[in-house]
Amino acid sequence: MTGEHKQAVLQRLWPAGAKPGSSVWGILDCARDPAIYGALLESRLEFRCLFSGTLVREVEINAPQLVELLPSNRLVHHWLDEGWGQSWGVMLRVADAANLRHHLRKLLKVRVEGYERPLLFRFYDPRVLRAVLPTCSAEQSRELYGPIEAYLAEQADGTLSEYRFDGSAIRQQLLEASVPS
Repeated sequence: MTGEHKQAVLQRLWPAGAKPGSSVWGILDCARDPAIYGALLESRLEFRCLFSGTLVREVEINAPQLVELLPSNRLVHHWLDEGWGQSWGVMLRVADAANLRHHLRKLLKVRVEGYERPLLFRFYDPRVLRAVLPTCSAEQSRELYGPIEAYLAEQADGTLSEYRFDGSAIRQQLLEASVPS
């Protein structure tokens, strides 16, 4: 990603005049690349696994991890420099993060007709998120959003999209921040 495009993404994530108390979070899918977990450790940011309980090390380092993103932290820059276009995860804009992990954990398992057991819902994979969000009913959208103001995800072409739920439908806004071809 060029410096110009990186700046555009950063400005979209942390716009001037953003609501006080609003924060940006990332769900990083450590199964996508072994470098992700290392980058989380090196960031010195507090992060939490979305899976609960005592996990074996192999599962922990390959699980989805929730982390509050700070614009000046090296993790954000590493994600944009190395992970952009690689489906490393999704970003969330949140007004109140008090119950964010609890809310996100409720989304991890879904029941699908024809399957006896619940399946893992990889909503934190941008490829899955951008396929699922346009198909959601208003009720499903309320469940997905909870305390989340917006989901932000890279598109296949490197652009950034923001998905907001207005109470009746999910609205997608393409944000002018892309990787040149």
